[in-house]
Amino acid sequence: MNKTNSTVAFMASILFWLLIGMAPLRAGQEGEPVELIGMRRAPVHSSKVDASFFPFIDEFGQYIHKDWPGKTHSLKELIAAGPADEKNLAAHPGPADRNQYGGWTAGPKLKATGFFRVQKYQGKWWMVDPDGRLFWSHGIDCVRSRNDTPITDREHYYRDLPKNDSPFAMFYGRGGWAPHGYYRDHSPYRTYDFSRANFLRKYGRDWERAFAGITHRRLKSWGINTIANWSDSSIYLMRKTPYVSTISYTARKLEGSKGYWGKFYDVFDPSFRQALRRRLAREKDTSADDPWCIGYFVNNELSWGDEVSLAVATLISPADQPAKKVFVEDLKARYKTIEKLNAAWGTGHETWEALLQSKQAPDKSKAWEDLTTFYTKTAETYFRTIREELKKVAPNQLYMGCRFAWVNERAARAAIKFCDIVSYNRYSYSVEKHRLPDGIDKPTIIGEFHFGALDRGMFHTGLKKTANQQDRAAKYKSYVRGALRNPYIVGTHWFQYKDQPTTGRGDGENYQIGFIDICDRPYPETIQACREVGYTMYEYRLNAR
Repeated sequence: MNKTNSTVAFMASILFWLLIGMAPLRAGQEGEPVELIGMRRAPVHSSKVDASFFPFIDEFGQYIHKDWPGKTHSLKELIAAGPADEKNLAAHPGPADRNQYGGWTAGPKLKATGFFRVQKYQGKWWMVDPDGRLFWSHGIDCVRSRNDTPITDREHYYRDLPKNDSPFAMFYGRGGWAPHGYYRDHSPYRTYDFSRANFLRKYGRDWERAFAGITHRRLKSWGINTIANWSDSSIYLMRKTPYVSTISYTARKLEGSKGYWGKFYDVFDPSFRQALRRRLAREKDTSADDPWCIGYFVNNELSWGDEVSLAVATLISPADQPAKKVFVEDLKARYKTIEKLNAAWGTGHETWEALLQSKQAPDKSKAWEDLTTFYTKTAETYFRTIREELKKVAPNQLYMGCRFAWVNERAARAAIKFCDIVSYNRYSYSVEKHRLPDGIDKPTIIGEFHFGALDRGMFHTGLKKTANQQDRAAKYKSYVRGALRNPYIVGTHWFQYKDQPTTGRGDGENYQIGFIDICDRPYPETIQACREVGYTMYEYRLNAR
């Protein structure tokens, strides 16, 4: 990455203090967070050296030892940013040729069903809004106020954490989610939310209503027409911007599986369907049959592995694993005797019960056909079960898949069979050439992407780095327009609305990836690029060759 001199100096100042052992910084590979590990002060260093760096986060949640364009230096500046934002929104009220859903009123009128749907039009896949207008989902994830950071074991990072009798003490909390990083082994932990504290400072006691209201206005002004995954229902159920709903739940896991976010589900255990059904029941009086709800993402970034991984994981699971019992029954039906299975696999199981009790993985090359067959059965059972249960509750909403991050073509084919739209989280610089396996003609959507830079006081660029804010804006514009040229993609959703906390969330992620910073100030370069794309995206897509 080509860094400016100021960025180099900024990182040098951070690294000097951190590398001498006072507050170690773990620099990840691309795609990993830089984690500010929660250590206490190192007693071997002098108090003079300690005091010269700590605290390094101010009362607004910003890095202290550097200045940059747009930094908030005082309460007066924080409050004054409000009228400036209002003036900008008034000057850019949003595209004129849009209906209430953000559909294209200057474009063709198709069949109106009262809900969002997908249709191929002039050789390209589109969404169609409830009024029958062409719609392309230009969205942002994590549209919400909450943005807390763990403070346990590192209270000395912060200059002015509020006293317990302060009005800002309400933003202390407790957390336990930490699949990675320091807090994985130090949970539960205490948290503080600088973002919400800044909203109280800026908007007053009614900050929640004010923040929700200005958020809808911002999205329209920026040319954004979708509140995407992980967002706050109190904001999207105001029904001023179309939204997607997020479905997550807990059910029995496949014990032999593994993955970045955890083990895969045992889709043959009754709890998989039961838990999903209970979770979906909560949508009956909110998003289900709501014209503003585009559809549902169910689960996120599951670890699909290679095209035999889930089958192998099944065989190395305990004997009481429901998936393993199903697999063994399938093998019985095919081979009839354990001897025939042993001959095919090169194994020496004495009985079918011995196979059930075994946790030994077979030779993949010898068992390949059986492993891939069961992998397909697992994947199709996963997507079929979700589709069946979802459509019972919300027959008019779109099933938009599980947001693939790591996926093989066998799993993708299963998704294609049951999803209305197949979703991918694609952290790259272009998705113009993104295709489904075998050239299958079906709509896809990008559930996450982002770019970040190190010129605004943050410690990590996010998963795709850029040189500075101008470069970040240019790459945003290039990415979305590349997606608009792709005949299969029906939307892109940026991750996320706000920067992550400067000192990270529970798993350590501390990315400069917001449309707004921790003090609620929009990044002007990115906003300008977003408007340039969003205001003209329908004409651009329709006319792209």
